[in-house]
Amino acid sequence: MFVSAIIAAAGRGTRLGADEPKQLVEIGGVPMLQRTVDTFVRAACVNEIIIALPPDVAHAPPSYLRHRRKPLHLVPGGVRRQDSVANAFARVSMAADVVVVHDAARPFATEALISRTVEAAYESGAAIAALPASDTVKQSSGVGEDPTVDRTLPRERIFLAQTPQAFRREVLRDAIALARDPAIDVTDEATLAERAGHTVRLVAGEPQNVKITTANDLRAARGTVFSEAERALVRIGTGYDLHRLVEGRPFILADVTIPFEKGPLGHSDADVLCHAVADAVLGAASIGDIGHHFPDSDERWRGAPGLDLLARAIDLVRCRGFIVVNIDAVVIAERPKLAAHMPAICSNLARALNVAAEAVSVKGKTNEGVGELGRGEAIACHAIALLTKK
Repeated sequence: MFVSAIIAAAGRGTRLGADEPKQLVEIGGVPMLQRTVDTFVRAACVNEIIIALPPDVAHAPPSYLRHRRKPLHLVPGGVRRQDSVANAFARVSMAADVVVVHDAARPFATEALISRTVEAAYESGAAIAALPASDTVKQSSGVGEDPTVDRTLPRERIFLAQTPQAFRREVLRDAIALARDPAIDVTDEATLAERAGHTVRLVAGEPQNVKITTANDLRAARGTVFSEAERALVRIGTGYDLHRLVEGRPFILADVTIPFEKGPLGHSDADVLCHAVADAVLGAASIGDIGHHFPDSDERWRGAPGLDLLARAIDLVRCRGFIVVNIDAVVIAERPKLAAHMPAICSNLARALNVAAEAVSVKGKTNEGVGELGRGEAIACHAIALLTKK
């Protein structure tokens, strides 16, 4: 099967309010059009790509549209979307069995979605990605500010069309023949195929395959994607610590001594909370763990307060150019109850981490009587830390 892909990218996207065509606007440091083209280049089922662009862009294309590992053709778009697709269809290889059409303004479609749409079109003649409606759908014949409901449509029979939309070559040829009529103006090729008498099959779409039309759409899309620079600014680490509980040792968490008949056994004060948080921040900065920096073979750390070790870990992290954004931790112990001591624990942690109190979350959990923790023989802590560059 030979598959040609048409990417509709000839619009100006005026509703976005950008200074350039919306398909050239960046999301996470990558132009929207490049994200879309890259997906089709990676898609194993696609043999060639034809992109309909604004005429000025087609004549002076961005560098990412050149020298790709698949045949890639650029054509000037037309006045209407259907005119742009017709221009692109004229460049489709005569060997094409299936032609898949996709909006450049849907940059989050996956290779899997392209593949299953193409396969369905090859089997049935035409197929589109679509999502079932999740909201109740009302129909109104009114216009203006105060329309009224004429009827409620059966939601289970309503689908929201997406792209990609794929067609056997002859089906899209029939659809484009209709599109030449200036009286016909449609928003997708499937509508034309339907009017030409062809059956269009529905393929499960993807919720993330959103179309970016307005400034709000763009803000939402940017909120889901980190640029390379932004990824370098954000680091996440996890930490874990566990100690046996024995008699004759104080029970200390973040420099708060909690009355109890047992305490954690360790070379330092065995503060599982501070140790787990320290491991999390060190791990996020990729600089080892507390065992590496404060080994129990070194007498300097005998009896060392966990809060002090945590503060030293923060100094190491800051030397690497990172600061803590927030931490979340869970202390697992059958007893004692920790709730009454949490405000002091979180306050002490916040000072050591040099963050606001609301950036610290610590929860106490039991192990429901299961294992060493559940029998009260040990205490453990899991922690996660988010760092960012200073």
